[in-house]
Amino acid sequence: MFDHKTRMWCAAFLVGLLSGCGGGENRKATFPVTGVVIVNGQPAEAVRITLNDVKGMDPNQPTYSETFSDKDGKFSVSTYEKGDGVPEGEYTLTFYWGTINPLNMQYGGEDKLKQKYTDPATSKIKVKVEKGKPTDMGRIELSTK
Repeated sequence: MFDHKTRMWCAAFLVGLLSGCGGGENRKATFPVTGVVIVNGQPAEAVRITLNDVKGMDPNQPTYSETFSDKDGKFSVSTYEKGDGVPEGEYTLTFYWGTINPLNMQYGGEDKLKQKYTDPATSKIKVKVEKGKPTDMGRIELSTK
C-alpha cells in the first residue's frame, strides 16, 4: 500500500509525535516558519510541505516538521503542535500535492506536482531557522509543468 520511503516518514513522524508526549521535557525549542505556496501563479490548497533537516534525523531527539497549505496557499509549519514551528537548523523543503478522498477523508493519490518536489536530495528550496527568530519564507513558486 505504501512504499518504503512513505513508511519511513510515517515511522519518523510517530517517533517525533511520541517524543512530544509527557509534558514537553524532551522538546526542542521551536520557531515559527510560515509562507505561501503558489502553483502555476495561483495559491494552492492542500499541498503537504515537509521540512527535512539537512543533517538528517536527530537520533537523540527526533522531530518531524510538516504542514498543509490552506485555501489561500498559506502555511505555518508544525512539529509538536499546530503551527508551533521547527527547531533551529537548516532544512530542505519538499512538496506533495495530493487530494482528499471524501469517502474516508484520507489524503493521497497522484502528486499533482508530478513528484518534482518530493525528493530532499534534489529540492532547491531551503530555509535556515535561527534561534529566537520567526521565519517568513514569502511566496514559494512551484510549477506542474
